Amino acid sequence: MTFYVENETESVFSFDPETLVKEVAEASLLEENCPYEVQLNVILTDNEGIRRFNREYRGIDKETDVLSFPNVDFATEADFVISEEKEADYFDPDTGELLLGDIILSVDRVKEQAVSFGHSEKREFAFLVAHSMLHLCGYDHMEDIQAKVMEEKQEAILAGLGITRE
Repeated sequence: MTFYVENETESVFSFDPETLVKEVAEASLLEENCPYEVQLNVILTDNEGIRRFNREYRGIDKETDVLSFPNVDFATEADFVISEEKEADYFDPDTGELLLGDIILSVDRVKEQAVSFGHSEKREFAFLVAHSMLHLCGYDHMEDIQAKVMEEKQEAILAGLGITRE
């Protein structure tokens, strides 16, 4: 698996963000039974940076905590059966890895929400990566039942890594 993590900020954490992205992403893919090696791009930015991305790509001019840009169009959540005609769009021709998508994370919001929710920055960071990974695997939370499924999966991923609300 190839993980590209770009930190556009000067923020420092008590954990290594790149290592945590890799651990959470791998646990998420294992939870979803992904049969492929994947490529994942992650940008760590600040509130203004994520606001720019949100405005440019979603037409929403406000900050958010995390944005997910899936590359795979799943018909059903985490159904990794990919048709032959889509292979050229979904796989890196050089590595054969599935181009899963991109995550953009606001480190400002990680810090703010950790305080607001009363848990560690590591837990908040990991939660947002797990949440975004599920979006990249085709999950959504527009309806209550979908939100419940995502919440359960996020908690299972984090619990499996021993990352709790402390």
